[in-house]
Parts: sequence; structure tokens; C-alpha cells
Amino acid sequence: MRNIIAEKLKLLPDSPGVYIMLGEDGTVIYVGKARVLKNRVRQYFQHTQKPAKVQAMVDAIADFRYVVTPTEVDALALENTYIKKYKPKYNILLKDDKTYPYIKVHTREEFPHISITRRVKKDGKYFGPFMGGVNCKEIVDIAAKVYHIRACTTAVGGKAKKPCLNYHLGRCQAPCAGLVTKEEYAKNVEQVLSFLAGNYEEAERILKEKMTRFAEEEQFELALDYRGKIEMLSKLKLRRITSMPKDVDADIWAVASNGLYTAISVLLTRGGVMRGSANYSLESGAGEAGEGLLSFLTQFYATHEIPHEIILDEEIDDELFKIYAFRKNGRSLMLTRPKLGVKRELLDMATRNATDYLEKSISAIQHKNDMTLGACERLQSLLGLSRYPKRMECYDISNISGVDKVGSMVVFTDGEADKTQYRRFRIKTVEGANDFASLQEVLRRRLAKLGTDEEERFEKPQLIVIDGGKGQLSSVKEIFDEMGIEGIDLISLAKKEEEVFTLGREESVKIDRRDYALKTLQRIRDEAHRFAITYFRNLHSKRNLSSVLEEIEGVGAKKRAALLEKFGTIDRIMRASVEELAEADGIGKELAEKIKNYFEEL
Repeated sequence: MRNIIAEKLKLLPDSPGVYIMLGEDGTVIYVGKARVLKNRVRQYFQHTQKPAKVQAMVDAIADFRYVVTPTEVDALALENTYIKKYKPKYNILLKDDKTYPYIKVHTREEFPHISITRRVKKDGKYFGPFMGGVNCKEIVDIAAKVYHIRACTTAVGGKAKKPCLNYHLGRCQAPCAGLVTKEEYAKNVEQVLSFLAGNYEEAERILKEKMTRFAEEEQFELALDYRGKIEMLSKLKLRRITSMPKDVDADIWAVASNGLYTAISVLLTRGGVMRGSANYSLESGAGEAGEGLLSFLTQFYATHEIPHEIILDEEIDDELFKIYAFRKNGRSLMLTRPKLGVKRELLDMATRNATDYLEKSISAIQHKNDMTLGACERLQSLLGLSRYPKRMECYDISNISGVDKVGSMVVFTDGEADKTQYRRFRIKTVEGANDFASLQEVLRRRLAKLGTDEEERFEKPQLIVIDGGKGQLSSVKEIFDEMGIEGIDLISLAKKEEEVFTLGREESVKIDRRDYALKTLQRIRDEAHRFAITYFRNLHSKRNLSSVLEEIEGVGAKKRAALLEKFGTIDRIMRASVEELAEADGIGKELAEKIKNYFEEL
């Protein structure tokens, strides 16, 4: 294999691009970008001293491939795409890629309304993101109560509408009813924009006046509500960085690492106000110094707004990231490494946050590693799997007496649920309650995608887990043989004794119940069961209530009508206790137990 790599190294081009390192089983273990592919990729295979993580990655390389791109910026963007897609073992991964809320004023409307969103477009004025305990709903509520800006999406114009409750509560001037002119409303919008930019004094004054008036009128609940909003504004005012210009929008990034694990901390400031902070803990990657942070920032800003300025200490490829930011934002980005002043103080604060978070998170990161990557490695060892189970798929069948038969496929990548890859199947060819045949249909449909254009979306797994015992395992093995499936390990997990059945052993494997390897199998099995039941219930509840109850022996037309009158929906009947069911006319305890058992067959 190394001879093949040596030959491929000779053919590498003098072009920018992305290189993809593959393990023995063809799994992507690392993705990197290069200004010159020939130089960058060859460095890995030179006999030089390398950091332990890099050497471990190089030792695991069985092959590589590459994609040539027009520029290095295109390579950076493509690298981010591949990292998200393959989740390589040796890359720094932003797994907590949730987005944070923004407050949006829809300034393109004739009478703008205010809303909360997590997606930033070029169609209004945005404020945020807000993180670290800031309640956006409270801020929007203040904007409505103080400045009477509407928070609804009711169309304005045409025939006047009747004012809604918000108007009568003093939260809106009812432009939909024609009760305010465009010019008057525009003044309110200007005040709201100033308030959201961090000028809280006027809003605080108005809130205090209203609180005092309500207290004098002995409307104490309203007075307390306004006092709470004043206290929240006071906290927001404390976030103002008095020595920072109000036109500065900056994210401050700091990194702390012990060689094995890394913590990254960010402080967000907008308009001279601290909007919040966030911390991320992750395993250190196998890239060179600066590459990991650059990759992380690219992943982060793929789903977040890039500010005017980024403040950091670490060395990254500044020019490359500036070009990336300009392509994404359409405006220039400043990268600052301050030595003195308020920006240096903020950077020091972020550094302290990262260092503190790393110290507190090491045990949590190690525990998570035991539950995920470590558990997968244990499974390979304990069960004698032919390869590391990076992608595990688990299947389950759900039905009641053969009605509304469904199957589920859930996916774990490196021991963690990957919900974007989950799939549902509605059984099409099986008559009656035949779980074995249903399982075979699901696996036949799923495995048929291998070797086709659809394998891009349905990547080949290293391990398939079946919920059940020897019978279920044998039925799926028949499909493997029928379709000539190779390169995928197959096991089943029997729930009663939590025994693991494999194709290579006559006896089951019993893993210690405290072992993270078994816990991982239990998690994926239980998740497949939950996912199947959810789909089944969705289908089942859509069917006519009466036709569902017809399947229960002893429940005739009058008793179905009595249940319908008492509960109204199939969901309520499914959730009802035996005692509640027995209260319906004509339904005694014995029949109630039969009905309850029917729905518990799930």
C-alpha cells in the first residue's frame, strides 16, 4: 500500500486543493486544504519528527485522494464541507454547531415589525447574536411595550382591520387598522433601532414611569412585571464596554490546549456592548499550528454572521480568511492582535475563560470520548469486528397486529447520534405482522443504494445493528447473501439479557453492563425503537379513530362511539390509563385492560 502512496505522491499537482486521507477500510480520517497540494501532502510522508497526534494519523493512512480547486479560498470552503460530511477522526470538529438568536427589524416593510430569528439575510436590520443568558423575547417585549412597534406579521394596507388585543394592551399602534401614520410609526422604528443598538436610557426612563403609575393605581402585578424589565435592562447596561467605541462589532477568540484537548472561547461584542460568550471543548486535531483554529472558525462562521473585526492571539492565515470573509459577507474584515488597551483586556478575559473551561472540561471530554470513540474501539475488540465501526446503523420494526408497519434506520457516527442521517421506511410488500420479512424489506431497500449514485447520501456503514436475537440476525444475513454484501459487519442485540449475537460465533457475547461499549449499543437500539414508534404513531393517529378501534376484539360500534365521545382522539386513548378507559360508557375494567394492552404492544 505504501508503494501505491509513493507513486501517487509523484503525481500530485502544483495546484491548490483539498486532500482526503483514508484509513484501511476506506474511511475518511483527515481532511486538509493546501495552497500547493504537492508540497503539503508530501510533508506527511517525510521522515521527520511529528507531533504524536499527527504521527498517529500518518500511521493510519492507507490511501489518499485529492480535489483540485481554482483558489486556496475555494479549498478552505470545500474543506469545511468535507469535514461536516465525513466528520474525520483527526480533524478538529465543531460538533455544537447550534445557531444563536438575532432580533430583526423588518425595515423593508412600510410599517416594520420586529421578530426573533436564527438566520441572517440582507433583508432588514439585525441585532445580535445573543448568547449567555440574554432573553431575546424579553427585549422584543420591551420594544413593543415602550415603542409600540408591532411584533405580528399581519398585512398592512388595503381594507382596514379591527385592532387586535396588542393595541388594547398598549403594545402596538395598530397600523393594520390605519390608526397611525407612516411618519409617526417611522419615528418609533428609529427609537427601536437606537434601543437595540444599546441605548437603553430612554427605554429605562419610560419603563420606570409606567411602573410608578401602575403601583400608584395598585396594579401590582403589572408594576412587578415592569420592575423585572427594568432589572433586565440594568444587567444589559452592565455589559456595555465604556472604553470601546460604539461602532465596534467584534468577536474575540482565545484558545487553550494541553496537547490532547482544546478549549476555544469567544466573546461577542456588538456596538460596544457585550452580547455574550460561548465555550467549546474538543479534541486537538492533527493539523499544523493555526490550521485547527482556521478550520474551526470556518465551520463556526458557516452558520453565523461574520463581524467587522475578529480579535485573537493565534496565528492563522490572515489573508486567506479575509478573502473567505469578503466572499461570504461582501465587506472587509479586520483581524487584530492587540497588545494594549480594552481589546487586549477582552482578549485576556477570553483566554482566562478558555483556560478555565479546559481545566474543568478535561474529565468531561475524556468521559465523552469513553462513551463515543472509545466505545467504538471497544466494540471492535470485544466483538472481533473486521473494522472500526465509524458509521453504525441500527434498524427496528414497529406495528400493531400487522397494521401500519414501519421501519426505522438510525445512524451513529463515532458513537454519537447523527440525526441528519436517520431514515424512515413504510413497509410496502409484507402482509400481516411478520417482523422478519419487514426487516428484510427494509434492509433490501437500504442496501440497494450501495454502489449507486445514492451512496453519496447513504454512505456505506461499517456496522449494522439489528434489534433482536438470532432469528433477526439470520433473516438479515439472508439479504446480505442474496445481494452479495461485503465489507459490513452485522450483529444483533437481544433486549432481555442484552446479549450480542455475531455471525462469527455460535454463542452470544455478553458484555459487562457497565461497559461503555454495551451502553453505546443500547443507546442506538433504544433510539431506533423510539424513532420507529414515533413514525408509527404519526401514521396510526392519522387513520380514522373508529377503524383503529375495530381491530380490538370486544369493541363494537357503541363502545367505539363512547370512547370517541369521552376522549376525542386516538392519541388521548393511547395515553389513557386503565381506570380512565373504564370510565367510558360500556367499557369495564376487563375491556379497558384489553384496550390498554393493545396499544402497549408497540
